[in-house]
Amino acid sequence: MSASDWIGTTGVTLLLIAFALNIGKKITTESKTYLILNILGALLAGISSYMINFTPFVILEGVWTAASLASLLKTLKNEAN
Repeated sequence: MSASDWIGTTGVTLLLIAFALNIGKKITTESKTYLILNILGALLAGISSYMINFTPFVILEGVWTAASLASLLKTLKNEAN
């Protein structure tokens, strides 16, 4: 497997773990664990997509990363108040 394959596989695995934990009601979509898994997973999948020059997924994963990061920052801000 190439480096982009390993990076992409790791990213997608993290995204699927977050999804499975949420579907199994082990974590909520608002939990820090869910959001961190989504940030890391989407970031890695986006890097992998960039490495193989697949722009549609670079955009998708970039937006996914940014949205998850914004949600995490909002959660952390609410916890601080």
